[in-house]
Amino acid sequence: MKKKWIAIVCCLVLMFTSFVSLAAAKPRTEAGSVAAEHVTRLAESLGDRVAGTEDEKKAAQYIVEELKKVGLQPTLQPFVTKNRAQEEISSQNVIAVKPGKSSKQLIVGAHYDTVKGVQGIDDNGSSVGVLLEVAKQLQDKKTPYTVTFIFFGAEEIGKKGSEYYASQMKPEEIKNTVAMINLDSLIAGDKMYVYGNEGKAGWVREQALDIAKKKKLNVETNPGNNPEYPKGTTGDWSDHAPFQELGIPFGYFEATNWALGDKDGYTQTEKHGAIWHDPQKDNLSFIQAEFPGRMEEHLHTFTILLTELITHIKPPKK
Repeated sequence: MKKKWIAIVCCLVLMFTSFVSLAAAKPRTEAGSVAAEHVTRLAESLGDRVAGTEDEKKAAQYIVEELKKVGLQPTLQPFVTKNRAQEEISSQNVIAVKPGKSSKQLIVGAHYDTVKGVQGIDDNGSSVGVLLEVAKQLQDKKTPYTVTFIFFGAEEIGKKGSEYYASQMKPEEIKNTVAMINLDSLIAGDKMYVYGNEGKAGWVREQALDIAKKKKLNVETNPGNNPEYPKGTTGDWSDHAPFQELGIPFGYFEATNWALGDKDGYTQTEKHGAIWHDPQKDNLSFIQAEFPGRMEEHLHTFTILLTELITHIKPPKK
């Protein structure tokens, strides 16, 4: 009888120890959940973030504070430009550098401004959320290259932030840049894509597709049904373009549907057409109601893909 009680007590002690260990363990956070929190906060706290406005500046400050929380030291790169009404405005890029094993840099960027009257959940709060989560994911990891995170201002009035940053790059910095990865409008589109330079020069895209295949992520590339946009490529309408013009290889993440409309990537969804720039559609309530689960799935997928690409990217030997 005594042995039986000893056995019971030992069993209870083991169960209690296991319970304490589990309670003390750090809870695992689902990839994309942190990004979703940022997307929601930007929409509900700031709403639209039009270039040159106080709300755009508040969004920049929000990004600064979040980057500081993950151990980075962000700086603002102010610039003056003109909006579509040819009025002079002031905007700013937010830049944060994470040193890597190599001093060669990988630029990863997304714009944080919106058009007037639009929450910009898809375009482009989605990308801001993913970048902030990836910065957190990489906080304690040594990346092969130095990662320069850039949050561009004033994209919606003509890629002004990325154009300004690219214009300030000296020849040695351009030469020192391994690639540029751009994120834009990740949530609403029917399909998830990655693009890059045409043909063999599109090695960033190909490496991303390889990672997606290994990780069983539902990511593809432009099938090339429109001859103006060959397979694997895209147009020059986002922040990758100024870097592409400098000869820097690029990758570009986006959610849309190249099978629709003019097959140019502008018609994002079969159900509701284009979502971006539409005040009735590019908001949290509409997207959650009309595409339940899509926001979570896309943020999850792109967060994993970007984290893996940054940590494993390998430029081809020249």
